[in-house]
Amino acid sequence: MLAFLIKRIGNAVLVMLTVAFFAFLIFRFLGDPVEIMVNESATQVERDELRARLGLNDGFLVQYVRFVTNAAQGEFGLSWRNQQSVLTLIAERFPATFELVLIATFLSLAIGIPLGVFTAIGRGRWWAEALQFSSIVGVSLPSFLVGILLILTFSVTLGWLPGYGRGDVVRIGWWSTGLLPPSGRAAIVLPALSLSLFQITLVMRLVRAEMLETLRTDFIKFARARGVKRRALWFRHALKNCLMPVVTLTAMQVGNLIAFALVTETVFQWPGMGMLFMQAVTFVDIPVMAAYLCIVSFIFVTLNTLVDIAYAVIDPRLRAA
Repeated sequence: MLAFLIKRIGNAVLVMLTVAFFAFLIFRFLGDPVEIMVNESATQVERDELRARLGLNDGFLVQYVRFVTNAAQGEFGLSWRNQQSVLTLIAERFPATFELVLIATFLSLAIGIPLGVFTAIGRGRWWAEALQFSSIVGVSLPSFLVGILLILTFSVTLGWLPGYGRGDVVRIGWWSTGLLPPSGRAAIVLPALSLSLFQITLVMRLVRAEMLETLRTDFIKFARARGVKRRALWFRHALKNCLMPVVTLTAMQVGNLIAFALVTETVFQWPGMGMLFMQAVTFVDIPVMAAYLCIVSFIFVTLNTLVDIAYAVIDPRLRAA
């Protein structure tokens, strides 16, 4: 087990070093920070002093090692656009993204699991086939189109829910939450639904496939022969054996939701990390772009590593993989 842990953690560190290398390449070769940070009236001497202070005169390897060391400590420098600490900017936007991903994950499980069960037990019926067809449509539609359709339907046409912004927020220490005020809860519904639609269909199809496989097993046949009621058979016996792949998929998809929330946040003007990244791309704010890439990759790699370790604890046969 110790060798397995060392191997998995080593792989995670190698992936993060690779991501840091590409982030450093963006930092190093995409734009000149001196030209962006100084005024147009700055002299060449002032430009040279700033370049020396930023360490841009050092060699490539020295700059890369310094970048990795600072990134490991959470230090990504100053935003070229706002002249503020990049870590501070991301910390301000992280609660909005985290709550959006949290609600989207909850919706994917709360909607996807029951739909997967119903389409499995109702296989061959028209409503089950209709749900199965709609899942194909849900997987195929791009998230920005889903967001626009939700805004047109529920915000513009019906006027039920706000179509942009986060609503009112409440600060609890450094954390800002929109889940307590009514306007904040109303504002998160449409973006969370838009972000979760792909995962809802993914969970639904996975649960359906696992349920159909489980319902064919011998222990289900024996339970049916003993006279176990159908509802208990479906939800107490069969569903329990389907949840492990769903939990694994959900844990791995959380990283994807954080990474790809930028499209949803842009459509709904949601003030999260994705929106910050899109603004950084617009204004060529390289430190923010590099920090976003490293932080999102770290979250994704950490979740995948934890899933691998959890699998190895549950099934010792995987430790040799």
